Amino acid sequence: MSPSNTTIIIPARYGSTRFQGKPLHPILGITMLERVWRIAKAVKNVSSVYIATDDTRILEHAKSFGADAVMTPLECRNGTERAQAALAHLPQKPDAVINFQGDAVLTPPWVLQAIADELNNNPAATMVTPAVQMSWEQVDQLIEAKRTTPASGTVVVVDNALNALYFSKAMIPFVRGEARGTRREVQENSAKENTPSVQISPLAPRASCLSPYLRHIGLYGYRTAVLERLNALPPSPLEELEQLEQLRALENGIGIKIVLVEYQGRTHWSVDSPEDAITAAEIIEREGELV
Repeated sequence: MSPSNTTIIIPARYGSTRFQGKPLHPILGITMLERVWRIAKAVKNVSSVYIATDDTRILEHAKSFGADAVMTPLECRNGTERAQAALAHLPQKPDAVINFQGDAVLTPPWVLQAIADELNNNPAATMVTPAVQMSWEQVDQLIEAKRTTPASGTVVVVDNALNALYFSKAMIPFVRGEARGTRREVQENSAKENTPSVQISPLAPRASCLSPYLRHIGLYGYRTAVLERLNALPPSPLEELEQLEQLRALENGIGIKIVLVEYQGRTHWSVDSPEDAITAAEIIEREGELV
């Protein structure tokens, strides 16, 4: 596929129960929307980047820093629907779309690049999403977080070709202690032998501190036809149980390719409230700008 056929669309709505006008909120003097747009513009081999919004204030702000932006219906229920709605306003319909949420200010551009590369280089990939292989320390942190917020963090299990088998808010796979001994014993033994504690076939050997858990990063790339098909389908049973829209694809036979990425020392953080934005600013001050 020609790289010029992949477009990044940034859904950005004004209304939010927890954080009204979130895309226009400044972080260290730059709005969240402009930060996300700058990250998207750093991705190579994509044809264009568009902001899709439901509010003229966001539209005008996008134009003020040179972004291409289109208006979409207020009724769009989520970013996936808004991304599809934006297609009708583009000069040319792309073959593939990357949906990049307008509040993902701490997403490294190389994560988006991995999605774009998979779409551009693998014609068989109809839907693509990234995941990070977690360390055991990160697993413990996520388990602890789930004690107070059970819906925090999503994990995915894959087949030998890195196609998603299932996504869940539960910690899967279940790791039986007797299968490999305690985690500490496995890590200590593998460190002595200079071998990985866990391998997820077909991955190459990884550092001994890594677990078999893959944490899903909620970004998606789609062939345009797949995006349109997903939005035409009704919510599926497992999707409604877990409140994970990607399960609609799996339940309807749409394969999802997982690309493994690393944050390279950067902190992963979601901005869902003004307090989260303060934390994001502290992270950027500590770790530096992404672009």
